[in-house]
Amino acid sequence: MKRHFKKTIFALATGLAITSLGTHAFASTYQAKPQDTLWKIASANQIPLASILKANPNINPLNLQSGELVNLPDLRYTVKDEDTFWIIAKRLQLPLDQLMAANPKVDPNNLYPGLLLTLPSALTEKTVRVSSTSASSYSILLAGQAQPFKKKISVKATAYSSDPSENGWGPIDYYGNPLKLGTIAVDPSIIPMGSKVLITGYNNIDKDLPSDGLIAYATDQGSAIKGNRIDIFLPGSGQKVSHFGIQDVNVYILEP
Repeated sequence: MKRHFKKTIFALATGLAITSLGTHAFASTYQAKPQDTLWKIASANQIPLASILKANPNINPLNLQSGELVNLPDLRYTVKDEDTFWIIAKRLQLPLDQLMAANPKVDPNNLYPGLLLTLPSALTEKTVRVSSTSASSYSILLAGQAQPFKKKISVKATAYSSDPSENGWGPIDYYGNPLKLGTIAVDPSIIPMGSKVLITGYNNIDKDLPSDGLIAYATDQGSAIKGNRIDIFLPGSGQKVSHFGIQDVNVYILEP
């Protein structure tokens, strides 16, 4: 994808159209108690933290006040005309594999208007304040382990393969190392070359990436990768690259 400008523009327009389709309704409200946090409320009610944050745009998550009313989103979704699992996942910003796993008895090829889907309650991402004397004062939990990070960036992500049409210098990265899962191309003015990063928030359509986040290294560049953009190397065919499309993801620049 590093040199495919037309495909990128089309995918970007398509992605923006899909993500603007709306959100789900509130099931109830909760009155915050002393020592409550949005994370505690989300965990107690088995609601994704991202859904709680989206449902409460006027609440400061770092300064939740006792007595504040917190909207609790409904964990069900009513299928609309022309919905697919992929469109619903993009609309609600949920991992596609988790949405499908939450509805094991639903035929993905037979969604119909009015069908009630269960939304996944897995809490996949949490940012917490930690005590530290280093430049970083935040960590993200990955598989139960705290990963200290320097900076969080929201970017557009595409994917690329080792096909010669995408890599003029062959199946190697900028430093001459063989391309492998965990290699990403970046704009060095945004993400320094050599950075170790954690990527979250992608739809793992072909299950080529870890479900809870990808640890990767910024060891490649591309002429089309400028600004808040990254390109993720995917082993295999160009078809997998096409399936990945263009997605909104979070990149955490980790401490060395």
